[in-house]
Amino acid sequence: MTTEVLRRLFTVEQYHRMIATGILQEGDRVELIRGEIVEKASIGTKHAAGVRRLNRLFFNKFGDQVLISVQNPVEVDEYSEPEPDIALLRPREDFYASAHPTPDDVFLLIEVSDSTIRYDRTVKIPLYAEDNIAEAWIVDVNAELVEVYRQPSATGYRPLQTSMRGQTIELLAFPGVPISVDEILG
Repeated sequence: MTTEVLRRLFTVEQYHRMIATGILQEGDRVELIRGEIVEKASIGTKHAAGVRRLNRLFFNKFGDQVLISVQNPVEVDEYSEPEPDIALLRPREDFYASAHPTPDDVFLLIEVSDSTIRYDRTVKIPLYAEDNIAEAWIVDVNAELVEVYRQPSATGYRPLQTSMRGQTIELLAFPGVPISVDEILG
């Protein structure tokens, strides 16, 4: 006889209640991905430097046209509230105090990858596509390249653009503002 293991998936609402009641602490390095509470990888120096560099770069490029959110939640659907390394959001006067941003609020989500490249490619990026995030990037600090994902669908993003040093990228939301891969990678 075969026994199937059943999983108990949590909604974003249940996840928030776990935080509110102290089951999960606000400082815990976890995020909700497809109903599962997932522990996030520790942050290495290359990863941290990459996030800081992107924060400054986007502030210098876009100023008040965007709200830059660093490693904060984005509620992408009823069962997922990832914490991308960088989220470029539509500015709001309340800075999203009333609710976490949703896909309609997002210009761009970025994962900076050093030790999590496989997870980011196979779990996070497909999740963003399923939830109609218009544009997502992986900044691969080890391979020194940027993977640009656009045209989301239920089956993923198409096509993938890989940009290397010496090349530039323009955000879909801000055409005409080139960003060099060298600026991104430092």
